[in-house]
Amino acid sequence: MAGTMLSRPDQDMLPDDLPRGAERGMEAPARGWRRFAPRHWPIWPRSLAARTALVLLLGLVFIEAIGLGIHIYDRISLERIADQREEASRIASIYRAVAETVPDEREAEIVRLHMPPKYHASIGPGPDIGDLMLAPAWEQRELDNNINALPFPARLHPTQRVIGAAGVHRFAIALRLPNDDRWLNIQFYRPSPNPLREPLAPITFVLITLAGGGLTLWAIRRLTQPLRTLAAAAHQLGRDVYAPPLPERGPLEIATAAHAFNLMASRIRRFVSDRTLMLTAIGHDLRTPITRMKLRAEFIDDDDLRSRFLADLDELEAMVAATLAFGRDSANREPIRTLDLRALLRTVLDDATDGRPDLAGSVQFDGPQLTIQARPVALKRVFANLVGNALAYGGAARMTLHAPTPVAANPRHRAVERHIVITIDDDGPGIPPEQLDRVFEPFYRVEDSRNRETGGTGLGLAIARNIIRAHGGDITLANRRDAAGRTVGLRVSVTLPA
Repeated sequence: MAGTMLSRPDQDMLPDDLPRGAERGMEAPARGWRRFAPRHWPIWPRSLAARTALVLLLGLVFIEAIGLGIHIYDRISLERIADQREEASRIASIYRAVAETVPDEREAEIVRLHMPPKYHASIGPGPDIGDLMLAPAWEQRELDNNINALPFPARLHPTQRVIGAAGVHRFAIALRLPNDDRWLNIQFYRPSPNPLREPLAPITFVLITLAGGGLTLWAIRRLTQPLRTLAAAAHQLGRDVYAPPLPERGPLEIATAAHAFNLMASRIRRFVSDRTLMLTAIGHDLRTPITRMKLRAEFIDDDDLRSRFLADLDELEAMVAATLAFGRDSANREPIRTLDLRALLRTVLDDATDGRPDLAGSVQFDGPQLTIQARPVALKRVFANLVGNALAYGGAARMTLHAPTPVAANPRHRAVERHIVITIDDDGPGIPPEQLDRVFEPFYRVEDSRNRETGGTGLGLAIARNIIRAHGGDITLANRRDAAGRTVGLRVSVTLPA
């Protein structure tokens, strides 16, 4: 069995003097501030767009709330000034009506007056503010100024005043009447201001917030669209190294990022192409000396030695042929098209049955009809290799096509992708656990397969995994065990995007 076609370019291009695990440590500087990031908040979103929108919307609401608060405070101040002026006007009207009446008829005049709501007036021998305390100096000063601002005849102007207050609602004022030793005592109630009496302010607040929120979401979506495009291009580059480049347009920062991404993609393509060409060239150049060695081997007199020497050359030639096929597969740019996966898998099994009619009873298939986007020729080669290995080393090939299931694209994010899983089970001895990953390395074979009759060249699984990963999937191996823990076969799992 075989290994991966190529090692990952991003790993190969790391500096030789980079310490082991340093590529993982490149994220270390960011861990310090992550301890203080609000990632554990239940309302803290995971995406950059949602986080930016949340911060900007909260800031917009905060600023609007401050503006609304300033508006409310201003309206309260204006209403308080208006109430004080109205109170002064009413007090002056009551006082003038009583003061212009002859002293003996002043009590009757109070009865005849139509008092404003929540106003009470009486005449007494002295100032009477009840249980109220003297009003603060600023309150007395404002009420005095408002009363003095009203037009009073000089002969009626009150010579003495006493003002009492209890909180901000209950007030009392005592004015000494002219030509009289008595006092006019007026008690009144000041209602609480209602700055939201008119709904214009809250409606304006809501409308501005909605309009600002809508513009914020639109702007954030436009700003983060290049990030989504870049992520999709990176994902596509992982599937197809020859994916089309990103358009280098838009704002300067976006165009610069797109240019850097395209430059990186071109370097990766050149790296893969150079390695593939080198490998193919070496394999091609080895054919000539192998042919010469075969011709010279015919002159060996010892028949046993000659047959063993020719067998080794045949094996070497098979490896060279596999290497050339390896290079052709790397350079192959078969277009992606829609195909019936169930029909393709059944065709592969039918071909395998035709080649091994003695194992026809051990070949099984089960699964629904599914349609995917893939390269049909490359995909057929993958499953032909896997089924051939199952029949050659396990004596059976039971293939199951599973319906698409959601799989987390990244454990740190909520985004999920739908994947199709194809499993192939055999009844062979399995593979030692420490070699389950190594069999995907180029030219690696399990020790039990190192014979000329059953052992391959060691490139089959490498090519298969390379093709599947180019489709955005993966191949994994696992030993099947029974209830007693004994190995009863090998399971190959192929994952493909739905």
